[in-house]
Amino acid sequence: MRYILLNKPYEVLTQFTDEHGRATLKDFVPVPNVYPVGRLDFDSEGLLLLTDDKQLQHRLSDPKFKVPKTYWAQVEGTVSAEALQQLRRGVQIKEGLTAPGEATELPEPAHLWARNPPIRYRASIPTSWLEIQISQGMNRQVRKMCAAVGLPCLRLVRAAIGPLGLGKLQPGEWRDLTAAEVDSLRKISGVGRRF
Repeated sequence: MRYILLNKPYEVLTQFTDEHGRATLKDFVPVPNVYPVGRLDFDSEGLLLLTDDKQLQHRLSDPKFKVPKTYWAQVEGTVSAEALQQLRRGVQIKEGLTAPGEATELPEPAHLWARNPPIRYRASIPTSWLEIQISQGMNRQVRKMCAAVGLPCLRLVRAAIGPLGLGKLQPGEWRDLTAAEVDSLRKISGVGRRF
């Protein structure tokens, strides 16, 4: 079995082919027969797991197993205590009420790479950073949650899945997981246990 951690760059599709010629995982990971664990939008960046372990892939992707995913969101505006409380309670988006998330304001994450192209800078509108942890996984959920509390998302980076973080991988770089990392993902997703 292969277990790969990729730092997915901005504007790369989370699939191996594209009929429109856009960048795909094939441009970065020359490993056959591995598939992404869940999705990471074209305009989002960061941690993406790929594997041929179908059981683990299912457990990490399916919201019923409640594997936490941590995101760093650069948002437009200033974060209020009320916005954080709303995110922690769950917010109403088009698809319904989201499950409560963990949300905190943070300084710009240390060692974060520059995005290419960069976020448009506007002197009159401040930006802030949030760390949001969810285990639900609705389509574009973090972006919709931020918008629902009046903080449009400018940049979104997945920083972790469960205990597994990006480390020092730069966009487009990948590595195989260690046996200990695979074990930690199996434990957090309940692989091997009966539900």
